[in-house]
Amino acid sequence: MTVFRCDPLVEAEPQSLGLTYFFDAEPTGQPYSVTIHFAGHRIGAVGRPRQEDTFSVTETVDPVVPGSGRLAVTARVVGVAPGKWQVKAMPLDGARSRSGRTRSVATRRLPRASASGPTNYGPVAQACAPGAHLGAWPALVGLGTAVGLTTQALLARHVRLDATIVLAVSLAAGAVGLLGAKLYYLAGHFLMRRFLPSHHGDVRPAVLSAGLCIQGFVAAAVATLVVGTLVVGLSVGAVLDVTAPGLFLGMTIGRFGCFFGGCCAGRPTASRFGLWSSDRRLGVRRIPTQLLESALALLIAGPAVVAMWLTTPRPAGVVFVGTIAAYTLGRQILLPLRDIPRKTAHGRSLTTVLAALAVVVDVALGLLA
Repeated sequence: MTVFRCDPLVEAEPQSLGLTYFFDAEPTGQPYSVTIHFAGHRIGAVGRPRQEDTFSVTETVDPVVPGSGRLAVTARVVGVAPGKWQVKAMPLDGARSRSGRTRSVATRRLPRASASGPTNYGPVAQACAPGAHLGAWPALVGLGTAVGLTTQALLARHVRLDATIVLAVSLAAGAVGLLGAKLYYLAGHFLMRRFLPSHHGDVRPAVLSAGLCIQGFVAAAVATLVVGTLVVGLSVGAVLDVTAPGLFLGMTIGRFGCFFGGCCAGRPTASRFGLWSSDRRLGVRRIPTQLLESALALLIAGPAVVAMWLTTPRPAGVVFVGTIAAYTLGRQILLPLRDIPRKTAHGRSLTTVLAALAVVVDVALGLLA
């Protein structure tokens, strides 16, 4: 059971339970599913049990990849009475392979388990799970933001821009970018809601989900930066160029926050190159897409810093356009490795072609200039 003791939050509402069941995947065979039933009652309940004094939920892991090692599936139970609880976890018979054949023998090998513990503050219970570390995302994203703004200020001073004005405009752009990241996330998941079945079998409203999207942040922040730069009378191209290296250095660090915080997770895998991580529900060996994207951002940031420090890029804005195009191209390659399904007929292919063309044109313009 999830245990997080913080005196000011012991009785804070809402209260919920976080429950985790560990098991090992079969060493060989075809991918299959496993369903775990959690049931519990509140210890010390007096009189006839109320609805909030008991619960019964199931969690299904599908697929379980043979050879992927240790797994940890976490369920959250909301709407329960605060206090100490006794909980049992029982694997259900009739696990099925992806082809539909019954694999009940796999489930019978899994042990039952029981535990007792207190409820926790709801938002904390939602964020905590084996492999997902509370506070990792804001800490590392905050560090990445600081590094990015510092890099931007140094490069602005190097090319004789007013670093103070550039920083002020960038802070405003960052605030608007956070709003854009949230709206982009909600819009994208709302449009794909029919492709996002919940862990309990029904389709959940995506607008109730938490999350941010880097594309929304970049689009909103850049638009605000352009408008702000025009207002203060600086060169838009020059400001965008000094911003690009810091933006991708910030992403390099921030993506570690995604890895340790449990978001943007990769697909489960049995590969030796997989790393054990969590999406806050399922801890398992996964393709480390967050770290791959971090490496991509670093590969883009390095040449951008060198270009800005050793040369005077012409035409103005060429560094920014080139880095954004290169990142977009690399991201299209990494997106299929994500655990969240992407349903689009031609969008990814079209984006890949356009991004590759933009990189080629941008490099050619820079060399010719």
